[in-house]
Amino acid sequence: MLADVELAKSYRLLNHGPTVLVSSAADGKRNVMAAAWAMPLDFNPPKVLVVIDKSAYSRELIEASGEFILNVPCRAQAAQVVQVGSESGRDEDKFAASGLEALPAQKVGAPRVGGCIGYLECKVVPEPHNQQQYDLFIGEVVAAQADDAVFGGGHWHFDDDPAKRSLHYIAGGAFFATGEAFSVA
Repeated sequence: MLADVELAKSYRLLNHGPTVLVSSAADGKRNVMAAAWAMPLDFNPPKVLVVIDKSAYSRELIEASGEFILNVPCRAQAAQVVQVGSESGRDEDKFAASGLEALPAQKVGAPRVGGCIGYLECKVVPEPHNQQQYDLFIGEVVAAQADDAVFGGGHWHFDDDPAKRSLHYIAGGAFFATGEAFSVA
């Protein structure tokens, strides 16, 4: 039997892709924020989408620099993901406050978040209408790396360490971690 889903919560039917930490930097300032609304967009060149609200400090830094990183955190970082997703970086350095390590990136000025299992370094593809109307940012991926303990051959493989499974935000501080892999082929 099917049950109606409140339209204001209908996004949760799709919102189980990996949560990301969006890191940014401009003019000597840096920030990190949690985002559940990020997805791949294109293959060649590779592009991603991420929603960043107009009120977010990260948005100011991204608009100033034209760059950001989508960092894929793991289950071991869940408490820090909630913390950086619940506070503003306008008044404090969220890296320092959360204990997250800021590491240099390969091709952009934004810092990587240490301990993550994947990194997509992005340059903003300017789409002013989408950015203003929908808070939607398109990023062209200019560098990507992943922890080879959980990603290889183009696929995730979360076999050994449950702490390194990707996080999937539901709502209200609740997550799922990536589960058992299986194939139908």
